[in-house]
Amino acid sequence: MILLEINDAEQENDSRVMLKAFFPEAKIVTSVPEGHEEEAELFVQVRVIKHQMTHTENDDCDRFIRIYFHRDASKDHEEYEDERSETASGKKETRNCFKRMMYDMLSALTGRELPWGTLTGVRPTKIVYGLLEENKDKQEIIDYLKKEYYVSTRKGKLAIKVAENEKRLLEKIDYNNGYSLYAGIPFCPTTCLYCSFTSYPLAVWRDRVDTYVDAMLKEMTFTARLMKDKTLDTFYMGGGTPTTLEAGQLDRVLGFFESTFDTSKLKEYTIEAGRPDSITKDKLMVMKHHGVNRISINPQTMNDDTLKLIGRHHTVSQVKEAFKLARGCGFDNINMDLIIGLPGETEEHIKRTMDEVAALAPDSLTVHSLAIKRAANLNIFWEKYKAYSMINTDDIINMTADCASAMGMEPYYLYRQKNMAGNFENVGYSKPGREGIYNILIMEEKQTIMAVGAGASTKVVFPEENRIERVENVKDVKTYIENVDEMIDRKRRFFYG
Repeated sequence: MILLEINDAEQENDSRVMLKAFFPEAKIVTSVPEGHEEEAELFVQVRVIKHQMTHTENDDCDRFIRIYFHRDASKDHEEYEDERSETASGKKETRNCFKRMMYDMLSALTGRELPWGTLTGVRPTKIVYGLLEENKDKQEIIDYLKKEYYVSTRKGKLAIKVAENEKRLLEKIDYNNGYSLYAGIPFCPTTCLYCSFTSYPLAVWRDRVDTYVDAMLKEMTFTARLMKDKTLDTFYMGGGTPTTLEAGQLDRVLGFFESTFDTSKLKEYTIEAGRPDSITKDKLMVMKHHGVNRISINPQTMNDDTLKLIGRHHTVSQVKEAFKLARGCGFDNINMDLIIGLPGETEEHIKRTMDEVAALAPDSLTVHSLAIKRAANLNIFWEKYKAYSMINTDDIINMTADCASAMGMEPYYLYRQKNMAGNFENVGYSKPGREGIYNILIMEEKQTIMAVGAGASTKVVFPEENRIERVENVKDVKTYIENVDEMIDRKRRFFYG
């Protein structure tokens, strides 16, 4: 447990985030019951004193910051302390200054450095993207990332490569006149140990799948009318596991989509097939018949013991069978998702996974670093699983990058999550021409994405105003089915007032 005492609410969240980055398993509290102070393994005291400057037209502010780190809550032994006084221009510069200070002390305390330095946001490439648009060269960008955020050279180069590929791929997208569509199928064969997404076991919900589809298609009908004057660029069916739908149900959804929306300029038609144990030849042939040009088959790991532990009731052999079946049906753009840092896996396990995947030769690969979410069973039942090692290191991440490169792939999108193993990142790699455009759009938030289905979130982008608004659907399937008209009304009220 870490006891945090801070006098500035503006810096509390950044304090927590930086502490979590260095102590991912620690519980951070701001108070403890009297007499329990000794339970804290680390005491952090932050004092921020602000002196507003006079005769200025901006938000410049002198801030005197003092941070103490104590190895125990008695404060008898002060191991680390620092104090600085800097002038910060606005909130952004103030935050950066504060986080650098926290980082310096935490790094000294632990002897560790973080690959992304003080960057804790979801989309580090946004910073690089902006610098590229200012015509900064690569070395200038790397130097800036190092100085401002303590980002390592390797991660700086990765961010630049991703941003360059994103920039090239998004040049063909008309942000003002185009949009993308997401359809959510919330059902899964089983719930994976690490998953926090809203999903519903098919065995329980099988009798209500058709009713759910009815509701989703009703929402689709309204969405098509709403966007009739816009160009549909990409369609993505995710979940959950879309292939929990039977072949006939899948045929119905895709046929309805094509008859309701103008798909004449569709650049990408993706279905996240997902779990190998839900993929059949009939379903693949339905997708192929409807012109789906990108699918994802997601093993997460190619180790049977791990698959069993994390609640994925399929085997490595089934992954290989599903992949070969998809190739046999004519799919030439297949993505595979992997997770690094799964319980019990060592570097040898991950090397085996990469070798098995390379032998299958997918067209793109998404490598996730495990992020333990609050709602995931891995977190809820933490006592049961905490004895398992959950390893992710620079060497492992670099190995996956090198394997992707050996398969002829380059990184094309990147994002990060809170509580991520090793404080690393998720990276999408692809062979030339096989990138997932929707993946970039959802991360970079440059185009409106309409979303239908339970738990779906519509993101409306106003490029000229640098503004994004969200229209959320309810997550619960039963509530969604019973209240789909309300979901439609939410969109109607947002767009029409």
